[in-house]
Amino acid sequence: MANDVKPTRKELMGIEDRIDLSERGHDTLEQKRDGLIMEFMDILDEAQDVRSGMGDDYEQAQAKIDMARAIEGDVAVRGAAAALEDHPEITIQSKNIMGVVVPQIESSKVKKPLDQRGYGVLGTSAYIDEAADAYEDLINSIVLAAEVETAMKKMLNEIETTKRRVNALEFKLLPELRESQEYIEQKLEEQEREEIFRMKKVKDKKEEQEREARDEADAEAAERPEGEVAVTS
Repeated sequence: MANDVKPTRKELMGIEDRIDLSERGHDTLEQKRDGLIMEFMDILDEAQDVRSGMGDDYEQAQAKIDMARAIEGDVAVRGAAAALEDHPEITIQSKNIMGVVVPQIESSKVKKPLDQRGYGVLGTSAYIDEAADAYEDLINSIVLAAEVETAMKKMLNEIETTKRRVNALEFKLLPELRESQEYIEQKLEEQEREEIFRMKKVKDKKEEQEREARDEADAEAAERPEGEVAVTS
């Protein structure tokens, strides 16, 4: 890249400005990367807790539904499930974490009182109620897990993107700019030395001509007879 730039002071000033801007951008991206990593670690801890909780809720729900099927029969369990009228609803909004837009998922109509589940309370046993409670908890855990997992993936992608930008500045752009800066500075120093040398040669030549002129004048004066005055026209 260095050989592609013009060795002029204007070009040097432009490269110095680009170096300053790139260094400030590098520092900003490094701060963003570090902040994103800290946020990601917090989300990762939350994700591990959510995964563990979801696993527990799934096992609990599976145990409750198996018990309900064993006591009430599969037909009664399916009938109670089919009686549900108000199905859960999911709304997705967004929130900003260190410049990264992540989803904020909220659920509604998941947890319901007994009289809003659609099946007859008198015609069923507590085993079906407990299974319904367990699956409502599981749905809430799944919604929370979806939110956290999606946020974690988006944060991880942004971290990787930011790291690539930091590396591109640190290991490619800035070294190339500094190489160009050094190349121009060397060329300008060479030009300055050449100009000084040229000026010195001109000065020496002029002094030599003046000395020769004085020598000639002195020689002419010495050759004139004593008392003769040189006449100038």
